Amino acid sequence: MLKKGVVILSGLLCSLGLTLQAHALELKGNLTQGGMVIGKLDNVSKVSFNGKPLKLTPSGEFVFGFGRDAQPKHVLTWVDNKQVKHEKEIVISQREFKIDKITGVEKKYVSPPKSVLERIRAEAKAVRQARATESNLEYFKQPVLRPALGRISGVYGSQRFFNGKPRNPHYGLDIANKTGTPVLAPLPGVVTFADPDLYYSGGTVIVDHGYGISSTYIHLNKLYVKVGDKLSTGDHFADIGATGRVTGPHLDWRFNWYNERLDPQLLMQDTLASKSSNK
Repeated sequence: MLKKGVVILSGLLCSLGLTLQAHALELKGNLTQGGMVIGKLDNVSKVSFNGKPLKLTPSGEFVFGFGRDAQPKHVLTWVDNKQVKHEKEIVISQREFKIDKITGVEKKYVSPPKSVLERIRAEAKAVRQARATESNLEYFKQPVLRPALGRISGVYGSQRFFNGKPRNPHYGLDIANKTGTPVLAPLPGVVTFADPDLYYSGGTVIVDHGYGISSTYIHLNKLYVKVGDKLSTGDHFADIGATGRVTGPHLDWRFNWYNERLDPQLLMQDTLASKSSNK
């Protein structure tokens, strides 16, 4: 069982908000596969993670994440205002992921006909472009609440078999409930993608939270937003559905740092999003 609100630095277990005084480095989050980390450094000009430059907020914060199959060792590098380079090795924990065997999936979703392959490629490209958004929004720093009521029916990272055939791992958190159940914004953001009918994911919405962090909501029955709409925590922007490749109605909820898939369950607080959450 992974514990929320914990970071691991070079094999040492540290509480949230730990400061390494020698480097004035603060890290908050989960250093594990699927984890997201928010960092802060004072008086620096550049920060990079595994060689990738990171955007700095005006107050010196930055964010990065680890994919499902991330290796144990990573490197955070920064250059201070005196142009001195610093480097910190980050060691993350590895996870074991479950096997998820799903039957009753329509054949066209397991082995799609050639006539739809071009559509699938075009839709995948549009989704990647939306996830690549790099805005100056700082909503990624806000609490992440539960977006819908329902039973957790699928978890991040599980290796999936559809009708006995191996497919890509699952990168979201599934919340099962009846069609029409409200989907609420778990944190503020701006809609960068909204389409009611993608081949695999059906009704799909992507929301930008800033600095490469986005969330995705799929298999939706109805969408009440369009690209460019601003969401506040608790806004009812869609309904749970059974569109696309599904065997029943549920919300498939995902988090990304650019194109790295993160685990929503590590971020989610066990409180349903509501308008009162903004207060």
